[in-house]
Amino acid sequence: MQISRLSLLSVAFLSAGLLAATKPHWQLGPLTRPVSAPVISPNKASLFTDPIAKTSVHWEALHTFNPAAIVRDGKIYVLYRAEDDSGSMQIGMHTSRLGLASSTDGTNFTRLPSPVFYPSVDDQQSHEWPGGVEDPRIVEAPADPSHPGTHTYVLTYTQWNRTTYSIGLATSPDLAHWTKHGPIFLHAASGKYDSLKYKSGGIVTTLDHDHLVAAKINGSYWMYWGELAIRLASSPDLIHWTPLEDAAGNPVEVLTKRSGHFDSGFPEVGPPPILTSAGIVVLYNGKNDSDHGDPTLGANAYAAGQALFDPTNPAHLIARDDAPSLKPEQPYEKTGQYVAGTTFAEGLVRFHNRWFLYYGCADSAVGVVSAP
Repeated sequence: MQISRLSLLSVAFLSAGLLAATKPHWQLGPLTRPVSAPVISPNKASLFTDPIAKTSVHWEALHTFNPAAIVRDGKIYVLYRAEDDSGSMQIGMHTSRLGLASSTDGTNFTRLPSPVFYPSVDDQQSHEWPGGVEDPRIVEAPADPSHPGTHTYVLTYTQWNRTTYSIGLATSPDLAHWTKHGPIFLHAASGKYDSLKYKSGGIVTTLDHDHLVAAKINGSYWMYWGELAIRLASSPDLIHWTPLEDAAGNPVEVLTKRSGHFDSGFPEVGPPPILTSAGIVVLYNGKNDSDHGDPTLGANAYAAGQALFDPTNPAHLIARDDAPSLKPEQPYEKTGQYVAGTTFAEGLVRFHNRWFLYYGCADSAVGVVSAP
């Protein structure tokens, strides 16, 4: 969707109730928990025959967290990171795969018995084994007029081989069958990013009825990416990406840490951002610094905030949350694999005139908050 259609977006967002009187007009919220429990939790009984190890594994036995979300065929679909019970008992040392679950109400899910996305004997094995595929974000590509009724979904995720990591990209027509395209910055800028460790990529979207569809700004698609600092990249086709650089040839940092705030440790990209009439709304995750952070949050806790960027210049920050919109409060958000507490937002959809934001709870389960 082009910028010239922003007036239509404004009407759509107002009718969806995005604007809340208790928050700045551009923010999503207020966010409330429709249920006081995780909506997806580990299942020790699930078995899967791993194509690399060639053994049966309990693929979602330990943790199910950090979800992507999309609306398809009148349902919410959540792709969630699932960790098996292999490896040593520490963060990042199990193998991660992506499971798929669907819901007709946003809170009650039916999941498939096997993962739909995982390391395999393919050209990405060296990037993804044995650590796995982690922390997905998903968007829908604009409709192809030459193929009416078909869809293409674009997935960004972390490729982790327990030595290094990068943002991988894959596409699918149905959320079950995937084509992997490899690290998004491989060979970009004459290969200067080939050895970079980077993660967390959210492609800018726009609201089209109940679908968040990848949006073009000034003729290009845009992605906010990274942790420690949030940066930008652009693409002509959603597949090939180039980081936005400054005059010195360094990636432009558009959002950085702030002492005394929930993002005092660092910010990290959340779900795919949304282009609105007010600007680009970026939900992001902030890590609280143990020495110079928000005293109302625990040391190293992750909370989610919001930032607003210029709708015609994605690098220009307009406004930013002082306090988080979502933070660890419930027991299931404070206990688990990540003991400091986490509400790590990654999946956002609009469904039945409500917003549903899906997040990881302490690196152990999937939670949800909603807004009118």
